[in-house]
Amino acid sequence: MRPTGPVAEPAPTSLLREFLRAPWLTATVAPSSRWLGAQMVVPIPERGEPVVVELGPGTGAFTGLIQDRLAGRGRHLAIELNPRLAAQLSRRFPGVEVVHADAVRLPELMAGRGLHTADVVVSGLPWVAYRPDGDPPLLSVVARALAYDGVFTQFAYGWTRWAPPARRYLRDLRAAFEEVTLSRTVWRNLPPALVYLARRAR
Repeated sequence: MRPTGPVAEPAPTSLLREFLRAPWLTATVAPSSRWLGAQMVVPIPERGEPVVVELGPGTGAFTGLIQDRLAGRGRHLAIELNPRLAAQLSRRFPGVEVVHADAVRLPELMAGRGLHTADVVVSGLPWVAYRPDGDPPLLSVVARALAYDGVFTQFAYGWTRWAPPARRYLRDLRAAFEEVTLSRTVWRNLPPALVYLARRAR
C-alpha cells in the first residue's frame, strides 16, 4: 500500500560531508560568505540579457546572488561535478539550468543549450581543477567560452596566494587574458579570501 502523506524532502547535502567523501572534488568545508559572493558577481551587467555560467556552484553560495543580480533576465547555467550537490541545487533554484558534468565540457554544454558565448563565468572550483596538464586545460576552455568583453571571476583563499599552484595559476591567467586584477582581501569570509577578475580573453 502506498503512503498517503507528504513525501519527505532529502536531507540537505553539506560541504563538510562531501569534503570528507571526496576532498579532491570538494575543496572547502564551509560555504563562501555573502561578502565574498558580492565581489564574485560584480561583473554581471545590470541591464540586458546576460549569459552567466557558474562553475562548481557547490551548495549555491554564489548561485542565489547571481539570481538576485539577474532578476529574471538572461540565462544562468550552473555546472556541478558532484551529483548530490547538483541535485540539491536543482531543487533550491528551479530557475537555474543545473548540469551534472565536468567543467571541461563547457563548450559542448553551452552549444547544446543554444549558447554561443558567456558574458560572465563565475568559478568556485578548486586549484586542482586548473592543473596545466589538463586535456584540454580548463583555463583555455573558459577563455574560449567567453565573449570578447566577457569577465571571468575566481576566488582564492588569502593564505594560498603565494603557494606555487596559486602563482602558476596567476601566470596562466595573465597569459590567457589581457587584464587580470585582484580584489582586496575579503576578511568577512572563513578563511579570508580574494577574487581574481580576468577580462578580454587573448
